[in-house]
Formats: sequence, C-alpha cells, structure tokens
Amino acid sequence: MKQKPVTIKEIAKRLNVSVSTVSRALHDHPSIGLAMRQQVKQLAEELNYEPNQAAISFKQGKTHTIGVILPNLGEEFFSIAINGIEDVAISNKYTVLIGQSHDDVEREKQITDTMRKHRVDGLIVSLSKNTVSYEHFDQLKQYSIPVVFFDRVPHTPDSYTVSCNLRDSSLKLVDWLVQKGHTRIGFIKGPDTMIPSQERLDGFFAGLKKNKIAVNESFVVQTDLSQKQTQDAMKKLLSLKERPDAVIAFNDYVALEAIRFTRSEGLKINTDIFFVSYANLPVTSYLDDPPIASVEQFPRQQAEKATHILFDLINGKNLKENGSRKVVLESKVIVNKEV
Repeated sequence: MKQKPVTIKEIAKRLNVSVSTVSRALHDHPSIGLAMRQQVKQLAEELNYEPNQAAISFKQGKTHTIGVILPNLGEEFFSIAINGIEDVAISNKYTVLIGQSHDDVEREKQITDTMRKHRVDGLIVSLSKNTVSYEHFDQLKQYSIPVVFFDRVPHTPDSYTVSCNLRDSSLKLVDWLVQKGHTRIGFIKGPDTMIPSQERLDGFFAGLKKNKIAVNESFVVQTDLSQKQTQDAMKKLLSLKERPDAVIAFNDYVALEAIRFTRSEGLKINTDIFFVSYANLPVTSYLDDPPIASVEQFPRQQAEKATHILFDLINGKNLKENGSRKVVLESKVIVNKEV
C-alpha cells in the first residue's frame, strides 16, 4: 500500500507542538529556540518529510514553472535553443514545460491555453510559420502571465522580443557572394506569413542595390518550407534559360533540400551552382557539400536572453524604459567551405 506523504501536522502531533511552531522551525524563524528547531528538523528527516510544493506555490502566487512553445524540436536550431532556456530556468530553480506547435496555429493556441491552465509563471514563444494573429497570447495579460518571443517574433510594438538582424544578414550574404564573383544570385524565400521571410528578402534587394546588380524577379522563388515546395522552387530556378550561379536559401534545411534536388538534376554542388543559407546548423559540418556559407543566428544566445527577460518580468522589473523590449542580435556570416 502506497504511503501517504508526511505533513507538518504529523510532525506537530508527534512532538506535541502546534503546526505553526513546526512551520517556523523548518524555516529557521528566530522566535523558535535552537533546540526545538533541531528536534523538528531531525524528526522531519527521519519521516522523509518534503514540503508541499503545491501549497507553497499557492501561498507565493507562483508555480515556479515556465512554458515554452516552439515550432519543432526536431529542428536543430530549436533543440539548441531549448538547452539555453533550460539552463537559465534551472539556475532560477524553475521547471520548463515544452510544447511543439509543428507550425499549426490551432495547435499553438491549444498549447497556449494548456500552459495557462497549468498556471505557468511566464511563456517563451517562437511563432509557427502560419501565425498572423496574436490574440491567444494577448489574452494571457489578464492572467498576469508575461510572454517573450524569440527568433520568429511578431512586430507588435508592445511585445517583448529577441531576434537576429535578418535584413543585414541577407545584405552580408549578397556582399560575400559578390566578392566571390557571383552576380546571378537566386533567392528562395519562406512563407509570406512569416515576418522573417520579408526581412530576409528586403536585405537581399538591398544587397543587390548596394552592389549595383539589377533585380531579376524570376530569380526569386518561394517555399512553404515543405520538401515538395522547396523542390518545386529549385526546379523553377534550374529551368531558367540563364539560371543563377548562386542561391540564397531561407535556412539550412531548405538549402539541404535544394542541394539534394540540384544534385539529382546532374549538377555539381558548389561547382556548377553555389548555395548559402541561414542558421549555421552544426549538422551541416558533417556533409560533403554543405552550404558554402551560412548566417549564424545564435539560437542559444537568443533563447538565453529571452529567458532572462522573462524572469525579469516575472520578478516585477520594469523593462519598458531600458531598451529590453526589443533585443536584436547582430548576425555573422560563417564560411563553411572555401571556394
């Protein structure tokens, strides 16, 4: 038969003292003498007493848990990010509840509501690729649950966000490709519903303008990040009479799918056509033909910063006036393979 947890009432009964005396003794209250404190603690240890965390949380008004909603932990970018979140949470003696939206808005809404019902003290979110409305997060304000977004963030003025400068990232990629002698540069953009898609594209156009390269609209294709649409996008570029000699892909996963399709068409990667992308995922270092360069977006640093901001909000700090509402990290082009 399963033994019930020992309560302070049981300790008080055995020592013939009040419950409040036991409680104060366990918390080293100065009103309780040293001998009684030692006696209470010794008996508590013998009985394997553990504080009732639910009761403590109720009294403090905190559950000491935070929620995290990510698109997909199968993506290395987000698995790196969750490590940073958990490390900061554990250092603050917090537990992390994780949910995956799988880029499904309704699932994202359901997880948000579940997190609310579990009374998380705060929420860290990287939006699904299809999220265009943020009411499900705005509703958390009435429950005093702060939300901090990272990487895939909304551009609402009152949201707390941590992101990477993607516009400059694209401009840096174009500069780097031009320095390598490439002027026919294709671009595989992501879904229109994702703000980072437009940021990347704006930087691409800015990079072309800076390097005095005319925009070729047929060089810009789109994917919803699925395997099929990425293949279709790459097929469009390869079917052009004068195809690009280099391609900027939305991220490393899109680049890898585009590379695979291009190879199946009989072309030599980074010889006949060159690829660069975003995210700089460690897994690409194990490939024979990785993107020759990729933008480092610092997933761990983004996630850690977002978690620190969340704990500041949980602890009642006013961040509105010190520049912490919108944090933007500078990107860095990492060369994976010299050509």
